[in-house]
Amino acid sequence: MQSTMPAGEFKAKCLKILDQVAETRETLVITKHGKPVARLEPIHVDADVIGAMRGTGVIMGDIISPLDVEWEAMK
Repeated sequence: MQSTMPAGEFKAKCLKILDQVAETRETLVITKHGKPVARLEPIHVDADVIGAMRGTGVIMGDIISPLDVEWEAMK
C-alpha cells in the first residue's frame, strides 16, 4: 500500500516515519502543494549468510550409527 504525506509533516516527523516505513515495508509519497515530489520506500536487505538456513533442516533417521556399506577408501 502506498500513502501520501505533505512535506511539512514529513519534516517534523522524519525519524519516526523512517522507522515506520522500515517496519511496515510500505512506500510513502511525499507531496508539496499536493504534487508528489519524492517517494520513500524500504530497501531490501539480504539476510546474513551465516545462520540464514537455521531451523530449516530436518534429520530423518539415524545419523550417528556406522553405515553398513564398506567404502573403497577403507580397504
